[in-house]
Amino acid sequence: MTLYPQLIIEALKKIRYPGTGKNLVEAGMVADNIRIEGQKVSFSLIFEKPNDPFIKSVVKAAETAIHTYISPEVEIHIPVKTKQEARPEPEKFLPGVKNIIAVASGKGGVGKSAVSANLAVSLAGMGFKTGLLDADLFGPSQPKMFHVEDARPCLEKAGNRELIQPAENYGVKLLSIGFFVNREDAVLWRGSMAGNALKQLIGDAAWGELDYLLIDLPPGTSDIHLTLVQTLAITGVVVVSTPQEVALADARKGISMFTGEKVNVPVLGLIENMAWFTPAELPENKYYIFGKEGGKRLAEELNIPLLGQIPLVQSICESGDAGIPVALNPDTVTGAAFRKLAENVVERIHYRHKHLPPTKRVETHK
Repeated sequence: MTLYPQLIIEALKKIRYPGTGKNLVEAGMVADNIRIEGQKVSFSLIFEKPNDPFIKSVVKAAETAIHTYISPEVEIHIPVKTKQEARPEPEKFLPGVKNIIAVASGKGGVGKSAVSANLAVSLAGMGFKTGLLDADLFGPSQPKMFHVEDARPCLEKAGNRELIQPAENYGVKLLSIGFFVNREDAVLWRGSMAGNALKQLIGDAAWGELDYLLIDLPPGTSDIHLTLVQTLAITGVVVVSTPQEVALADARKGISMFTGEKVNVPVLGLIENMAWFTPAELPENKYYIFGKEGGKRLAEELNIPLLGQIPLVQSICESGDAGIPVALNPDTVTGAAFRKLAENVVERIHYRHKHLPPTKRVETHK
């Protein structure tokens, strides 16, 4: 039988906590850390106090429910946590992070993840403490781009909690769901499970002190985007697009989502990726295979800054596949383009703090 998180959730809904009469899920006692490896399942149960008289009976009932409603072959590990050890409230997330930048795109295939990786590397190269969260949960690519596909971040004790330690390469701290799933398997989660996974990568990780945390979002507008703005106060968003009209139309929608009254996250600017093609043997030549300056025109139309125009060069693809971002060498054409992009982003962040009030999380109302 193939196990997946929702199966576990449904089984745990059968168990009621004697103290309140609510089922374990409804009572908020099931932590957002369900992990599945073959027929092995682990998750935490959260109790108010460490001396709760029902701990043993509830844990036993949870094990029995999984064996009864799913399969007796499942191996179960259920550590117990108390409220003091649970994830803090969103207002206390990431206290050491100065700026949170979302990298978004309306359309897939525009190079958003490559831009995220190289922007992060460029910021680190400028001396900033930088982190990158791969929030593209259904298509995580950052582990490959940073040459850390085999990394398996571990838990380390931090006060009364255990926190995930991000991987690190090229001076960038990195977390991705790709570290916790088989790289050949598709991630088949409903929106709520994906949202819980994102909250765990944010709130249960030891990000520490950072000048910039970049968040590589999935394309489009989805549950992940809504979960993010409800979980964190985003400093600003940069939107990636190619010059072609199809991509620009979707970029408009992405910008509209962030600038809408309900979300209200400042758009730092637009990045025009694949602005032109330059052959390695003819570095002075520019071929506008996706159209010319479409991103520039859109930025002018929406009155937002054009942060950079990144050329399409074969080395970008090759470097990404090899896990060696081109931004590591700022003396190349593409490396220089990403360094300039990073400088522009830093400048826009300063401008944003000077002229706009702090962003607030989007409040949820039941």
